[in-house]
Amino acid sequence: MKISRSHLRPLLFNAILWSAVFVLLLFSFSHFKLPKKIDYIYTGSFLVTIIIPVLINLYLIIPVLLKRERYLPFILFFILNLFAFTLFNRWFFNYFIDFVFPDYFFISYYSITELTGIFFIFLLGTTLLKLAEDWIHFNTAENRQLKIKNQQIQMQLASLRSQMNPHFLFNSLNVIYALALENKETTKDAIVQLSDVLRYIIYDSNTSRVTLKEELLLLKNYIAFQRYRHKEADKILFKQDVQDEEFSIYPMLLLPLVENSFKHGAPAKSDENFISIDFVQKDNVFQFTIENHRREDYENLNGGYSGVGLANIKKNLEIVYPDAHELEIIEGKNKYSISLKLYKDAP
Repeated sequence: MKISRSHLRPLLFNAILWSAVFVLLLFSFSHFKLPKKIDYIYTGSFLVTIIIPVLINLYLIIPVLLKRERYLPFILFFILNLFAFTLFNRWFFNYFIDFVFPDYFFISYYSITELTGIFFIFLLGTTLLKLAEDWIHFNTAENRQLKIKNQQIQMQLASLRSQMNPHFLFNSLNVIYALALENKETTKDAIVQLSDVLRYIIYDSNTSRVTLKEELLLLKNYIAFQRYRHKEADKILFKQDVQDEEFSIYPMLLLPLVENSFKHGAPAKSDENFISIDFVQKDNVFQFTIENHRREDYENLNGGYSGVGLANIKKNLEIVYPDAHELEIIEGKNKYSISLKLYKDAP
């Protein structure tokens, strides 16, 4: 029958502990000379009277009382256990051991006070050893779980990013396709512009954080690319107010928002903006707000791939900024607005 790790750990702990204690007591009782048979018998018998209270303390009193923070009952039972087996040791060597080994003469080498001190040292020492061993085991297990959790998070983020990039590429190829159908001379310029955006997505964003300077350049390149298709792109209001360009955020959070605004937005009136973007960073907060006019057939566009970008953003925020972001979505009759706040103290 295979022994589980949870059962192997206490067996290994006790095997090492009591083997070391037996050797120490054996040479102590033999006055550090070559031990004789009687020394082995005496040491083994003495050790039994210590093992019993120590095991009671380690696997009954500590788990039931100390680990549940019942400190006063723990102290009382600790003391009771100590004195009960101190007296048991005294009785064992004065009366009982002669019946077990009649060919030998045994006496207790220690007074009650000395025995109490010995048992106290063993109980206290093994208690500290057990707590230290449990602490090491707990931290090792916790670190292992944190490592596994981190790996799972990275895999999930990689999966979300792999969904986002094909989604972006699909929409971008549609732009190139539309330009090619119209035989526009700007098609090759648009391809060059798209390659700059894709280079960032594939290579530069392959990190846990990017600076606002890098993300801002990505958005400007993307908007410039969209101008090749959208006549309304001239009606984009892009306001930026950044105190610290090195302020870092998770990459590719903002591009899907801009992408969706172009995809679902409607041409604006002559005196209004097709898309309005506020890119603001002050102190420890970065706020990105984007607003676009809604198309009349917006609801029909909400299926398929149209919601992938926003869904990915929500999932990414839950993973990377669990307690350090605010996402507000406002759906008006004619306008659609998203406001995202990110805090620098995010893990």
